[in-house]
Amino acid sequence: MKQSIAVIFGGKSVEHEISVISAVQAMAALDKDRFEIFPVFIAKDGAFWHGPQLRDMAQYKDLPALLRTCVRADFTTSDGKVYLIPAKQKAIGKTKPIALLDAALPIVHGTNVEDGALQGYLKTLGLPFAGCDVLASAVCMDKYVMKVMLRAGGFPVLDGLRVQAAQGQDTIEIIAEIEQKFAYPVIVKPVNLGSSIGIGRAADAEELADALETAFTFANTVLVEPCVQNLREINCAVLGDSESACPSECEEPILNADGWLDYEKKYLQGSNGKGNKSAGGAKAGMASLSRKIPADITPQTRKAIQDCAVGAFRYLDCCGVARIDFLTDGATGEFWLNELNTIPGSLSFYLWEPIGLPYGKLLEELIALALKRERRQSEITYSFDTNILASQGSFGAKSSKV
Repeated sequence: MKQSIAVIFGGKSVEHEISVISAVQAMAALDKDRFEIFPVFIAKDGAFWHGPQLRDMAQYKDLPALLRTCVRADFTTSDGKVYLIPAKQKAIGKTKPIALLDAALPIVHGTNVEDGALQGYLKTLGLPFAGCDVLASAVCMDKYVMKVMLRAGGFPVLDGLRVQAAQGQDTIEIIAEIEQKFAYPVIVKPVNLGSSIGIGRAADAEELADALETAFTFANTVLVEPCVQNLREINCAVLGDSESACPSECEEPILNADGWLDYEKKYLQGSNGKGNKSAGGAKAGMASLSRKIPADITPQTRKAIQDCAVGAFRYLDCCGVARIDFLTDGATGEFWLNELNTIPGSLSFYLWEPIGLPYGKLLEELIALALKRERRQSEITYSFDTNILASQGSFGAKSSKV
């Protein structure tokens, strides 16, 4: 009996297109003998769409034409089961559901979808879903909150300054506050975005003003950090849950001339032809990035980074697969945990294949972890039997405290 899986992707996010690429790759890699795949595309206006043609990357060249061939869809519950149904119901007769779902595989990136919003919706429905739960998704999306928690847990993180546009400070005041805390150069980034969107490096006050303006375009809160000298980025993925987790191989992305990895280099420059073939033949997404796999680091550094990645993953109560990005000083070997991506681009399958875990098996593990979490949570009591609503007394506008 095949399991019915809703693969959910898209959403109101600046990483919308990257989500599409990652999802199409995953749908191509899922075992068709084990899973019935139901693509659910979230348009930028929040509407859900379903159709088998959503699995074809070539169709997205003309999105309006593609959606005209699809069906507006919704999720609904009945008798403890979750169904995918057409949004438009029949005027006469009963509308047939599209699918009775066993689980969801969210492959979404960025705000409004990866940050706990979509996870909360799926949890309210009662539909098991792969990946981090609501709190871990929200914490890891906010780079400053994640930094505070990791520092409390004893993990190595850079110092940071959180700046909000709504505080009423003008740019001159913000720059003065930053200069008081850090020497140049500094890195400025939106606090809740990925894919290197909105990130800037500033070597003086003029560049800092420009970087702040760019970052505030994408978020109301930005994070400012000191630049790491002799920068090398080392990434490691982790698979599992808070009970048990294991690390992937480590990679070193090739940084640009300015010393960081921008959106264009991540997604638009194509494959280097070495170890970067995407699932399903799509040479796109994070799988197309120029990188060294395995990273050219000592065995001791490799183990230290892997241990730190697994420890942070479990400490933050993550689940599924996540990619943990580290900043290292190439001269001293010191490293700092930079960010934790709860739904990484291409699900970081390219970090698992070198250690013998094919993409299809990785996806099976994610679905199994989703169902495991659902079984564990079903054992928790979420109700408390009282008869308060049937008791005498008024609970309206003049209700008294109890």
